[in-house]
Amino acid sequence: MKTKKISIAIGILLIMFNISCTELYDDSYGSVVSENFNPESEDDISALVNAAYVPWRKTMLLWNGVVRAQELSADQDVIPARIGIGWIDGYIYKRWHQHTWTTNDDSVYQSWSRTFEGINTVNRLLYQIDQGVIVLPDGDTQNALISELKVLRASYYYILVDLYGNVPIVTDYSDTSLPQQSKRSEVFDFIIEEITNNIDNLSEEARGYYYGRMNKWVAHTLLAKMYLNAEVWKGEAMWQKCIEECNAVMASGNYNLEANQKNVFITENQDSREIIFALPMDEKYVTDWNAFDFHMYTLAQENQQTYDMAYAPWGGVCATPQFIDSFNPNDKRLKENYIKGQQYALSGEELSINYTNSVPSIDESDKDDGYRWGKFEYKIGSTNRLGNDFPVFRYADILLMKAEALMRSGQSGAGELVSEVRMRDFDSAQEATVTDAELNMGSNYDYGRRDSYSQTFEGGSNITYGRFLDELGWEFCQEGRRRQDLIRFGVFTTKSWFSHDASDINKQLYPIPYDVMLTNSNLKQNPGYSE
Repeated sequence: MKTKKISIAIGILLIMFNISCTELYDDSYGSVVSENFNPESEDDISALVNAAYVPWRKTMLLWNGVVRAQELSADQDVIPARIGIGWIDGYIYKRWHQHTWTTNDDSVYQSWSRTFEGINTVNRLLYQIDQGVIVLPDGDTQNALISELKVLRASYYYILVDLYGNVPIVTDYSDTSLPQQSKRSEVFDFIIEEITNNIDNLSEEARGYYYGRMNKWVAHTLLAKMYLNAEVWKGEAMWQKCIEECNAVMASGNYNLEANQKNVFITENQDSREIIFALPMDEKYVTDWNAFDFHMYTLAQENQQTYDMAYAPWGGVCATPQFIDSFNPNDKRLKENYIKGQQYALSGEELSINYTNSVPSIDESDKDDGYRWGKFEYKIGSTNRLGNDFPVFRYADILLMKAEALMRSGQSGAGELVSEVRMRDFDSAQEATVTDAELNMGSNYDYGRRDSYSQTFEGGSNITYGRFLDELGWEFCQEGRRRQDLIRFGVFTTKSWFSHDASDINKQLYPIPYDVMLTNSNLKQNPGYSE
């Protein structure tokens, strides 16, 4: 089973070395292609296109990437300053949590730069194919690869339209002029057009060479995501279109729910039939220090003995107590996705760590404060990187996207779909079952500013479809999406939570990074931010 992940990783490394790091007309590049690249080989085609996927991993998982942009700005997680440990870092995590980030923050810059790295790589490959530098067989093979690259480029723009909104649409690698800025609605239309124009050329194969790539079902899922957020991103609700895209994935027969949610996140998760699009990881062959380090930035140093880790972890991110308190105590996801209580060495020896569901403030917290991330399996003997593949889209999301679209469009059936997901999380079918009417109720989350400095009480009863928002939080915590959901439900800038007051509606978008503004005079800063 591990062979699949290793071959993908090696393919990425070889192509990055032989192609990505050379100039367009470098002789060494030409010789590599002519001597080693076989356009009739599925292995070589897969390795070639994998170079364009590398920035997806970097964008999502590297330091200050999209996972942090989506989670640390929201209501489920926080990185407080730890007494005697650190995590102050120029107050970048505090600004993230309190929505006071600036155009100079690394948190603002990294998601932009890495995503455009992916777009640039796609554009380069398309240009090289067009110019005959990369020679492919005419017909289906060439058309399929070109379509895959265009849908991949659209997936990078999916990140940008969500985080930044008004961004340049760049498709011509040979155009050296400063790109013009497009409105968020125009970027939305571009993404939809790129996917719909190319989806029929994509492979229907969900695994094998097309695992972790833009196959037809990933494209349908991406369209469903776009339509789900259309009211925010385009200004026009598109619930029925979202339902239709979800139906296409459901009808494919390629995917199903795991019997246990934990199976989606184990180290050897590459064969999970719940995963639709994953970022393949391997702790040996993916060499970035922070490639996928959830265990390093959540566990306390003492937990090195729990997992026989090669390096002592740093003990930063934890769950907010209010989010933990929103769970039904019988929900298995609470037990399986968070590390809490007394900690032990692998030998059974008691450690000086006892994680509690209490965090005094974002400015001063102890090493034990807050439950720790534990959704992904932390393998015994882990290095600084995890080898679990990272699921970007999974089948549970298809079911819940359809449920949300049904609910918002006034149709019945949302409760049945949500209950289908919940059945694996409760021993009692009665507790697992939720009705349409219950999903229309307010949130269980006890909103309000909570820390050692102040206490306010807002609750969540006034949130439209708040119970459905709760379901999304319980199912998808730690997966790099909470901000997007909070915005869609009107909560992101209107509610207070741990060490966070309600903020300006303009904070629904991140600013265009300062350095980017300096280099392109065609760009106008997003509303609410200084130029």
